[in-house]
Amino acid sequence: MSAAAVVDSGPVPNSGRIPRTPRTARTGAGALARLRERGMGATILVAAISTAFGVLLLSATGYIGAWARSEPALGGATATLVIGVVSVLLIGVAVYVAAIVTANTFATIVAGRTRQIALLRLIGASARSQRRDVAAQGAAVGGIGAVVGLIAGTIAAALLLRWADAALDISTGYAVLQPVLLLPAAVVCLTTWAGAWNGSRRVLSVTPLEAIAGAAPRTHDEASRSRGRNVTALALSVVGAALLAGGVAVGLVTPLGVVIAFFGGILSFTGLSLGAVVIMPPLLRLTGRLFGRSATSRLAAENALRYPERTSRMAIGVVMGVTLVVMFAVANESVKAVLTASAGGEVLVQMNQIMDTFAAIMMGLVAVSAVIAAVGLVNLLSIGVVQRRRELGLLRALGLTSAQVRRVVLLEAVHVTITALAFGLVLGVAYGWVAAQSLLGSVTMPPAWLSPTVVAPAIPWGPVAVVVGATAVLTLVAAVVPTRLATRVTAVEALAE
Repeated sequence: MSAAAVVDSGPVPNSGRIPRTPRTARTGAGALARLRERGMGATILVAAISTAFGVLLLSATGYIGAWARSEPALGGATATLVIGVVSVLLIGVAVYVAAIVTANTFATIVAGRTRQIALLRLIGASARSQRRDVAAQGAAVGGIGAVVGLIAGTIAAALLLRWADAALDISTGYAVLQPVLLLPAAVVCLTTWAGAWNGSRRVLSVTPLEAIAGAAPRTHDEASRSRGRNVTALALSVVGAALLAGGVAVGLVTPLGVVIAFFGGILSFTGLSLGAVVIMPPLLRLTGRLFGRSATSRLAAENALRYPERTSRMAIGVVMGVTLVVMFAVANESVKAVLTASAGGEVLVQMNQIMDTFAAIMMGLVAVSAVIAAVGLVNLLSIGVVQRRRELGLLRALGLTSAQVRRVVLLEAVHVTITALAFGLVLGVAYGWVAAQSLLGSVTMPPAWLSPTVVAPAIPWGPVAVVVGATAVLTLVAAVVPTRLATRVTAVEALAE
């Protein structure tokens, strides 16, 4: 019997038998209630953005390919292949970010359902059936988001391509409605389901005895005992780092080194994401010293450290967004540095202009993934405050004013964001440099024609400053809803739960 069925079945008679309700009523009411749950709207938005982004990129790629085939001067098949590969990589990055955000969202929701899950286990529901319910919830929101994104992306692509025909005064005859546009929708549905399934793994460890306790995330000691997860994180990080180093080495011989480095980046970042519960606490402890010793500051710092799983889920979204944008900015500057060194100290001004334009377009596209990560941050902060009503009510009962509670929530968000920002900047610089070296380390440029070429990472301080400023604004915007929710919590209502 599903979790929704048990909840909706009503009181249990003295006979011990659980009455059954019609399947349509159980599934319909339960599914509708799950879709209205806090966090599901943001998950649908994430799926819609990912799908629409994929539809737009595939449509643009097909349009450019049709244009290139009609104009041999544009490079023909070679240009189409390069643009297609770049588009696939960008779609892959967006879907990857969306999958992590979805997994973190469902993991947070499941952590808040601990007592409910334990009660259902107590009356006979199996952990696997409850996990299937969570996965089905993920498939439902993923499907809704994919359909919305497919429709919105197709409409936007049709308008964009019509504008392109008029602006370029060409007629490629490219049809917007293509079967390939269903691919991003299908991938998003699958990854949302997989993210929900992965995020619900804690259901398997909930015991009926936890029904007498409140819902709470695992502490640092409990999280650090997950040996399988920690070993997997370490293995992925080591293999990813080896592939990154191998990509740089191969890049000194052939530009194909960037392919090796790409997989190294995916594996290493996945390892860091899985191991965030171990990595983040020491970094958070360092950041906590910047906030002083006031009561609200110490509470905010301790809240961030006490439950590392909850904190790491919030932080990893910021880390991803910062890493992606900084990576492309550093890669662009490092590419110019590599080409300058290969040329003997001089590069054509036109080359720099072309590269800057390309980098601006790429960072604009990557910003979509950063937006997905930002939605995840806002969502997790809001869910976290709702799940901590009892904790916040206790603070009010101990004498904290609503302004102080609001300050605690805001400082906790700032605390996590600063730590994630610093971590993301370091990762972005490292990944950007590896990308540039693995792609162009073997390329020669006139007049010196030097090869292989190795340079230090080139950091564009302007874009980095923009990233820092945008992250600060994001933190303030993301904390608006949670701080409002926190001030609405009264001591009597929260402690009565």
